[in-house]
Amino acid sequence: MTRRLILLVCASFVMVACERPPIETSQNGYRGTAMVDVSNPRDPMVAMEYPAALPAAPSSGPKAGEVYENVQVLGDLSVAEFTRVMTAITAWVSPEQGCNYCHNGAEFASDDMYTKVVSRRMIEMTQHINSEYESHVGGAGVNCYTCHRGKNVPEYIWFEQGDSANGNKYFMGWRNGQNRPGADVALTSLPSDVFVQYLTANDNNSARVASDTAHSPSPKEPGITAAEHSFAIMANWSQSLGVNCTYCHNSASFQSWEQSTPARTKAHHGLNMVRSLNSDYLIPLESAYPANRLGPEIGDAPKAYCLTCHQGQKKPLGGADAITAYPSLAKN
Repeated sequence: MTRRLILLVCASFVMVACERPPIETSQNGYRGTAMVDVSNPRDPMVAMEYPAALPAAPSSGPKAGEVYENVQVLGDLSVAEFTRVMTAITAWVSPEQGCNYCHNGAEFASDDMYTKVVSRRMIEMTQHINSEYESHVGGAGVNCYTCHRGKNVPEYIWFEQGDSANGNKYFMGWRNGQNRPGADVALTSLPSDVFVQYLTANDNNSARVASDTAHSPSPKEPGITAAEHSFAIMANWSQSLGVNCTYCHNSASFQSWEQSTPARTKAHHGLNMVRSLNSDYLIPLESAYPANRLGPEIGDAPKAYCLTCHQGQKKPLGGADAITAYPSLAKN
């Protein structure tokens, strides 16, 4: 009886497993180099998509900037379209709190709420992404929901780590951010505090560590420490998009651009974009935030990385169109 029960359970498990959609693979590069793209239709993120667009509003009539006070962005929209976009942003960012998450309900024109100051700058940032970085986001673009997904604060942001996390670098026991498995670097023991180096306007921002010769020709060439940092940021990018190295690289020659996939070029544009977002939009907002919204270690502003938008997918929300229904977010 016990044996029969075991066989029935095993048979049921096999039947259920067979009903699940299979993991799909496709060759995306040279044969013999393990350049395979893996797609997992079982991933719950695959089913996510942008909320249905609100019905179109008339573009004619008085402009929002003429009717309302202190409209510094989107003021050229008609009042009807302006209201439509504001309603959509509310649903994307603060569906529970409503308009009062950013606005003083007694005086909508007031800038006394930090959330209004930040959200205004975020609208400008969204326009910047869609108009200046089509090389990365393509025609699909992004909108507030891409990162927020119905939450006031995007789930995936990063802050700098301080001495309390790594120890004092001038004393024994300094970890250099290593050996403390971090979720941001795929739970490896690689340095976990590498984002300032690569994702801000930092002079030391090249992830390239491969030498063109068998031996380093100069002491200035990148060494083991640089390689560890490079591997850490690559691990972050890999998990951010839910891919492995060969999504961008030819495993026979990782450093060769000529033998890489087109995705590597798109990733390069994305790197430049994230640096611009952090340096020009997010970091300068530090003074606008209250203390509880700043980083727990050194009190820095929240910043973005690939995971902020992609959240485990090659293209955010499967590459769905984010801007056709809201063209005002696609221009600055």
